[in-house]
Amino acid sequence: QVQLVESGGGLVQTGGSLRLSCTASGDAYSGNFMAWFRQAPGKEREFVATIGQSGGSTYSADSVKGRFTFSRDNAKHTIYLRMNSLKPEDTAVYYCAASRKVSGIEGDYDYWGQGTQVTVSS
Repeated sequence: QVQLVESGGGLVQTGGSLRLSCTASGDAYSGNFMAWFRQAPGKEREFVATIGQSGGSTYSADSVKGRFTFSRDNAKHTIYLRMNSLKPEDTAVYYCAASRKVSGIEGDYDYWGQGTQVTVSS
């Protein structure tokens, strides 16, 4: 059973920080590029960032550059999304996903987590 399980979401004030985690099992992790997407209420799901297999390569959306950082711990089959200087527009359900290639396109991802809610109050 392939699984991606996110955790760490919650309610935070503007300017605050959160760290999301995503732990993978089965075939979802090894050899895959891992990514974060998010979906705000009433909007399409959008790409946030992807991180390479060794953790050395990351690509992120312009909207989060300088505020969000990404890492992975291959020994724990876990990726992390550290979010600083949070804004109300960061409010969304955050999903982790896995793919065999680096991509910002939702359709390129084979495995998805169930999502974790992040709410930033103004």
